[in-house]
Amino acid sequence: MSPEAHSAPRSLAEALRARDDSSLAALLRSRPDLVTPVPTDLTQLATRAGTRASVLRALERLDRFALQTAEALAVAPDPASYDTLLGLMAGDAGDPAVAGALPRALGTLREQALVWGGDDRLRLVRTAREVLAPSPQHPSPTGLGPTVREATSGMSPGRIQEIVTTAGLPSTHDSVSAVAALTALFTHRKKLARLLAQAPEAAREVLSRLVWGPPYGQVTADPAAHLRWLLDRGLLLPTAPGTVVLPREVALHLRAGRAHRAAEPLPPAVAPAATHSPRVVDATAAGQAYTALATVEELLKEWDEGGPAVLRAGGLSVRDLKRTAVALDVSEPVAAFWVELAYAAGLIASDGEADERYAATPAYDEWLEQPPAERWVRLAQAWLAATRTPGLVGGRDAKDRTLSALGPGLDRSAAPEVRHRVLSLLAGLGPGTAPDAESVLARLRWERPLRGGRRDDEEDLRSRLARWTLSEAELLGLTGRGALSSHGRALLGAPPAADPGSPTAEAPGAGSSAAGGGHGADAAPADTAGTGAPGRPASGGPGDKLPVHRHRVPDRLAPLSGPEQAVAGAAAARLLAPLLPEPLDHVLLQADLTAVAPGPLRRPLADMLGVLADVESKGGATVYRFTPGSVRRALDAGRTAADLHAFLTEHSRTPVPQPLAYLIDDVARRHGRLRVGAASAYVRCDDDALLNEILADKRAAALRLRRLAPTVLAAPADPATLLEGLRAMGYAPAAESAEGDVLIARAHAHRTPPRTAPEPVPDGPPPPDATLLAAAIRAIRAGDLAATTPRKPVGEPLAGGELPRTSSAETLATVQAAVLTGDSLWIGYVNAEGAASQRVISPVRVEGGFVTAYDHTADEVRTYPLHRITGVAELAED
Repeated sequence: MSPEAHSAPRSLAEALRARDDSSLAALLRSRPDLVTPVPTDLTQLATRAGTRASVLRALERLDRFALQTAEALAVAPDPASYDTLLGLMAGDAGDPAVAGALPRALGTLREQALVWGGDDRLRLVRTAREVLAPSPQHPSPTGLGPTVREATSGMSPGRIQEIVTTAGLPSTHDSVSAVAALTALFTHRKKLARLLAQAPEAAREVLSRLVWGPPYGQVTADPAAHLRWLLDRGLLLPTAPGTVVLPREVALHLRAGRAHRAAEPLPPAVAPAATHSPRVVDATAAGQAYTALATVEELLKEWDEGGPAVLRAGGLSVRDLKRTAVALDVSEPVAAFWVELAYAAGLIASDGEADERYAATPAYDEWLEQPPAERWVRLAQAWLAATRTPGLVGGRDAKDRTLSALGPGLDRSAAPEVRHRVLSLLAGLGPGTAPDAESVLARLRWERPLRGGRRDDEEDLRSRLARWTLSEAELLGLTGRGALSSHGRALLGAPPAADPGSPTAEAPGAGSSAAGGGHGADAAPADTAGTGAPGRPASGGPGDKLPVHRHRVPDRLAPLSGPEQAVAGAAAARLLAPLLPEPLDHVLLQADLTAVAPGPLRRPLADMLGVLADVESKGGATVYRFTPGSVRRALDAGRTAADLHAFLTEHSRTPVPQPLAYLIDDVARRHGRLRVGAASAYVRCDDDALLNEILADKRAAALRLRRLAPTVLAAPADPATLLEGLRAMGYAPAAESAEGDVLIARAHAHRTPPRTAPEPVPDGPPPPDATLLAAAIRAIRAGDLAATTPRKPVGEPLAGGELPRTSSAETLATVQAAVLTGDSLWIGYVNAEGAASQRVISPVRVEGGFVTAYDHTADEVRTYPLHRITGVAELAED
């Protein structure tokens, strides 16, 4: 037997034991569920890596070609050689692209502990084989059926001998040899070709319909002659009454050895849809960023005094969402996006009162004080990290309940990863290049293919998330005209786009089209340990001339840590700030009682003008209209006519029109002549003729006014209702206090108690950082040392995993001897909670009933009570 055969691993645990620390770190990084909690040794790590939940999660993170490779191994003999696998993937004719990409895919499967063993004995993890192997209940994506041995397992020996004889083979003495002979016939290409050449044309047509799957068909109790010809020779085998199957060996012959109809070793390229000037892209994106800030401010201003009520089940009602959409002048899906964005950024929340409503948080006031570029960065980073998905609003959950904005059920843990991946693909294109949306979706489907036989016309969640990402990035101003902007690129942590005229300018585009499709043993796999980002293909291809730049970009486009986010946000703000319009301190008053703001206004001016006038239209220039109601609103807020005249004169580049001056004076002259107070409510006026006019008005009947004195009317309604009623009749009353002073009705800003932004729902355990990985690997190695170190026998032979048992006197004597000789010992130890473990220690001293020793398992010096040591054993000298 060769030395290689002696050194070949016999289990996944042995294969993991042969790995170095960097390889183990790559495994734990790509499958973080394996390190939570940290396994005690490599055997436990291997066991956990083979559990169904962990294997399914790992399979779901493979790219299409790596998954196809795993599917081919599931229908290959166990174990299979590399040449057998290559034949299943590339076919008899061979495919250079498949042959070049197969080492990368196999390396990915080995790295993630889904495949182990050398190239001569490749083994798919048992659980993965069970998941991917074909069965009647779960057809294989390859379309292959069972082998001859599997299909004939329940067949009578006599029937098997009949098939062997009819196929032209000599009869055998037992079923096992008969099945082996039939299998050998079906796997011999020339012999099977001669047999098929004798088949009737109709029989060959039946085989052609079954060859690519599904391999099962229905037959009657008295099949036709061509079907009987196939059944008699085992080319179709019965699996149940009325059901036949095409054996796997026959299907592979008809497929020319290929396990898949079409292997996809290379990811589809992200095709450009249009190319614009980078300056135009940045300017367009900056305009959208400004609109985003204005829209969020308008939303919060709309809810400043208390927003819509919170539904009992949580979230906004459909009617409140419609009202919000009308107020923002957008569609309802877009309104849901802005509401969810403000919520994700921590700017709105429920107030927690008995009559619970949504309102701005104290963080909103802090946000308003920041420069515009920094405010945009906060919104964009909240969107990138949020797992809440506004695109689901209006849909139905698993219980057929409507999903509402700000309500439960909108979290999708895949959303942040899809957003980062889509924007990373945009970053890989040339500056100013907008991608074709369908090519982006095709790329994502290659990187994370669907399992389970979903129909092609059904759009999966990742595809919908990608579509929403492209539209939401445009709304937010990360992209302009579909292309990633400079400040969007900086926010992702990507390197600045190269000059289109430079020799390296084409590298990102080329890298995007071949990302993840490196060939040969030296190519980086799609789930490389170097990137630390499972499922994200590394850039690069066979003709790559810029390996450093092309492999550096995906690392930079991975989700950033906290400090990295701060640096990237500051860089994005610096790039965006010069592109945002400067706030203006003036408006243009016009004779038709309107004011035109030719750009964004400074906040004090905008706030005051929002009280004095109503917004008539928005866009590049905002048009405000002055009305008696808006002027009265400013007077109610404590302004006088002189204040309003001075304000307009100061901030208008045009003279104050005479109609506007007359409007202000006329409303001010009538403002406050009527006084409303609490009686329940009363109306007081020095002009009794005006009170007579009110009493004579039929519209006042609902107020049930009665005269108490020549200058006083009383009503059973409350003062607020009386105020609104008189204003609806065209009067301009003012409220007064119990002392007779005019009450100034300033807007009351309602704020929630301090609230934190909603936490994203993670997609499984987070990837471990370098510190945790190093500590975990050290602990696993030490635990494995304790479990596998050879030991001298102690009394009765121990069963696997059983702790050593020695008397107290033997334990003490052995430990004391080890202190003198410096030897290491294997001990069994039970802690205060009753948990038993085994450890390898090097005793240093023994005193007071305690042994102080260097614990190889924990990699530190520890002290153990002797009464908690169940027994000791010396380690074998070899």
